[in-house]
Amino acid sequence: MSRRKTERLLNLVICLLATRRPISAEHIRHAVPGYDPDNDEAFQRMFERDKNELREIGIPIEVHKDPWDDDPGYRISPQAYELPEITLEPREAAVIGLAAQVWRRANLAEAASGALIKLRAAGVQADLADNTLELRVDTRDPAFPALWEAVRDRRVVSFDYRSASSDSVLTRTVEPWGVVSRRGKWYLTGHDRGRDDRRVFRLSRIVGEVRPIGRPGVVVVPDGVNLRDMVGFQEVPAERTASIRIRHGACQGLRQLAVAVTEGAGWDVAEVRFHDAERLAGWIATLGADAVVLEPPDAREAVIRRLKGALA
Repeated sequence: MSRRKTERLLNLVICLLATRRPISAEHIRHAVPGYDPDNDEAFQRMFERDKNELREIGIPIEVHKDPWDDDPGYRISPQAYELPEITLEPREAAVIGLAAQVWRRANLAEAASGALIKLRAAGVQADLADNTLELRVDTRDPAFPALWEAVRDRRVVSFDYRSASSDSVLTRTVEPWGVVSRRGKWYLTGHDRGRDDRRVFRLSRIVGEVRPIGRPGVVVVPDGVNLRDMVGFQEVPAERTASIRIRHGACQGLRQLAVAVTEGAGWDVAEVRFHDAERLAGWIATLGADAVVLEPPDAREAVIRRLKGALA
């Protein structure tokens, strides 16, 4: 299923679950992101398919017919949607708790939050809290999804990796064992085929796309390997300060994290503390033309590389 379709179905579920009264298809058409507001036939086909798919996976969509209105209304009853009480063994609960911490900040959370805002703006009274469906991974590293899938599928990967001691970029072929978070940074652990030894790679230093190699199921994690111990010996870079020029009225999140903001004519300069230039660059690049790194040079070059890559 494509990301666009997944987000549309999620938005539809939020809409029908959040509304306090049945809403018409026409209302859904304009309130739910992903539907064509101008093409009647295309909307009807897509809406019917989406309803059928949601029902097939067990989501109960209710249809209400109002005697004073020709168009039926739709909603999802929270009581019918909620799962029955589940009893877990202590180990099962621990695993689910860890998974919830990892996926606490998933990519779809932004879509869910945006959907709720749009629904409220369209007049749909939402009973859901903003964080009810929040599922996000706390990482801005582009390589994370592909490496997570490679670990899950036990599949060899290849990627270009920038050395910590220099700007040289080398291609690494790795049998992935796990993806581990330590002190806010993400690392890949595994067997480096080129060096024929176990290695740890910081995700923020991976350049470009992660390329899967061969068939799934070929990677075997050796017995007794402690992934967290492997990552624990990674050197933690010293904290530094970046000077970032930001446009007036923009970059509110960056302003909140800045240790100081100096106002100027049209632009301000924010002083931001950071450890990893690549990780900082991943954040600043998402701000587009509203933020420009002035210092230090390696952080500035890291942003430029990412913007050039996006342009290419």
